[in-house]
Amino acid sequence: LLLENGADVTVQGGEYGSAIHAASANGHQAIVQLLLGNGADVNVQGGQYETVIQAASANGHQTIVQLLLENGADVNLQGGQYGSAIQAASANGHQTIVQLLLENEAD
Repeated sequence: LLLENGADVTVQGGEYGSAIHAASANGHQAIVQLLLGNGADVNVQGGQYETVIQAASANGHQTIVQLLLENGADVNLQGGQYGSAIQAASANGHQTIVQLLLENEAD
């Protein structure tokens, strides 16, 4: 409904940094897909996690991490609470995400 009424998916600010950060951190795969389909930047930076892939990795959302990778997410972007997606997944015990990131050339 927001998109139908002209919401800008690239607006930044707040705790998460952007709508795609918030959706990724909270496991809302359908919303992530909707945002990507409407021009959201998969590599936008900001908020507590800094990167979208770090937000999904920290919270154990493997299907979203895979979706982000398929849409061009940079697995090695730095910054935020954990420093990188692989550090976020490692710190929170998400072994399958660590493996997925390594398979996609995480440092």
